[in-house]
Amino acid sequence: MSDLFIIGASGTKAYRTAMAAVSENIANASTEGYSRRSVTTVESGSSTATMAVYISRANFGGTDVKSVNRATDPYLDATVRYTNTQLGSALARMRWLTDSETALNDTETGIGQLMTGMFQNMDKLAASPNDKSLRVTTLDSIGRVAQAFNQTAADLVQVSSGIATEAQASVTTINQALSALADINNSLLRAQPGTSAYAQLLDSRDAALGTLSSNLNIDVSFGTHDQAQVTLNGQTLVQGDAATPLALTVNADGTLALATSAGAALAAPTSGTLGGLFSAAGTVSQRRASLDTLAQQFVANMNAWHAQGLTDGSPGAAGAPLLSGASAATVTALISDPAQLAVKSSDGTANGNLLTVSTVLRGNGSVEQGWTALIATHANLLSSTKAEQTTAQSRSDQAVAAREAVSGVDLDMEAADLLRIQQAYSGCAKILQVAKETVDAILQII
Repeated sequence: MSDLFIIGASGTKAYRTAMAAVSENIANASTEGYSRRSVTTVESGSSTATMAVYISRANFGGTDVKSVNRATDPYLDATVRYTNTQLGSALARMRWLTDSETALNDTETGIGQLMTGMFQNMDKLAASPNDKSLRVTTLDSIGRVAQAFNQTAADLVQVSSGIATEAQASVTTINQALSALADINNSLLRAQPGTSAYAQLLDSRDAALGTLSSNLNIDVSFGTHDQAQVTLNGQTLVQGDAATPLALTVNADGTLALATSAGAALAAPTSGTLGGLFSAAGTVSQRRASLDTLAQQFVANMNAWHAQGLTDGSPGAAGAPLLSGASAATVTALISDPAQLAVKSSDGTANGNLLTVSTVLRGNGSVEQGWTALIATHANLLSSTKAEQTTAQSRSDQAVAAREAVSGVDLDMEAADLLRIQQAYSGCAKILQVAKETVDAILQII
């Protein structure tokens, strides 16, 4: 009779654990990074004992909980990490390349259109070289182009600063995830596999790996007790309970450099959010350098053109420098007096110098064409990055959906399981009731 009590008690205990697992699934249906739990039960020692009189007797032991299982697929997990790495890079580059395009400002207040307006004012002045108001307008338009160079340079510096700030935040996040992963590895050594606590640690481990993979192009391998080892371009970042923090350096030109906290230089990350930020920082640095080159050319060309002309008077003086500055940030207009504008040519033609504008300052190799090429180059890069982001987003969504089909919680399925387990639990409770009633009946007979 004791067998019935043992069987009923073991069943209620096992199904109570199973109900707890289903309840945990339902409660965490919307929890990010949670993997569905299930309980595996095994038959408890059914044996045949040999009595002293050699009469066989069957012993039934009920059931035992073997393990708490965590639904997962290592291949799908790795796929999600890879696609997240690609998506993180594309998103970071798309965000900052868009800001860079805004900073370059190819609108009516930007360098290109203001420069076109400046040349148009020069053409108008060529038709009336002695019109003082047109001279003032021309000088003002030259000053506005200089200011546009200043503003664009400042805006690109702000973009570089924003990239550096986000990169530092990314490194901080990475270091926190590395430290957390090392702690989790340590806890996995002490946890009992097949338990709820072990499953929770694996969820935390995968969450930390997800954070790392979205920021860096890491390589992941697993060792004893499901511990994760993480490397970056051959440099070990996490092994066992030891983590190697990273440090970020921002160079004067806005580019970034990565090293370990001990000072060992690392290759630039190629993917992930941090990899995208490294790429964006390099692109913005190139745009700043190109802008400085155009500014230097603008100053040199304008001054050379002005020097070949003569101011009013007989015979008139050679044109003084119109601009100064060795970079886009320092371009400054020097002349404000319309009388100092050298519009005459050396042969005394009143508008002779203005008539050379189209050949000296515009056309092949001009600043105007250089600006157009710069804008076109950036627009093409932004367009290709947008297409890459769209593709990366689609692949990431597909990978996440495939993983969720395996490890995610289906509330309909959980509700059905809960009903099934409740019925089994009630059946085990009924066994205990029957055993009790049987014992009571026997005692009444005695």
